[in-house]
Amino acid sequence: MDTGDAFDPNCPTRLVLDRIGDKWSVLVLLSLADGPMRFTELRRRVGGVTPKVLTQTLRAMEYDGLLTRKVFAEVPPRVEYTLTELGRSLHEPVSAVTQWAEQNVGRIMGSREAIDHAQ
Repeated sequence: MDTGDAFDPNCPTRLVLDRIGDKWSVLVLLSLADGPMRFTELRRRVGGVTPKVLTQTLRAMEYDGLLTRKVFAEVPPRVEYTLTELGRSLHEPVSAVTQWAEQNVGRIMGSREAIDHAQ
């Protein structure tokens, strides 16, 4: 399968949309755009993510081919995460959506506040 149809309920494109729509995946992808990072660096950069959730996110992104995990034979062991070519190809669209979110967060929050006060 080369292309999918997101409107087909049986199409795996929906799984891809779940991955790229996940806030932790987006933040990891944006963090790794500048180059390889270790787990603790990623956790610090992303902020607010538990080690368990970050581990699950990194494993899922590796499974989907968006990043690679490299273990160095050192004591203590060093592990680095790097975007793959596929992951790098996702950077531009994710950056655009993130920029839109940052530019419009005030309007969104204002709308929510207005509706909450009207109820």
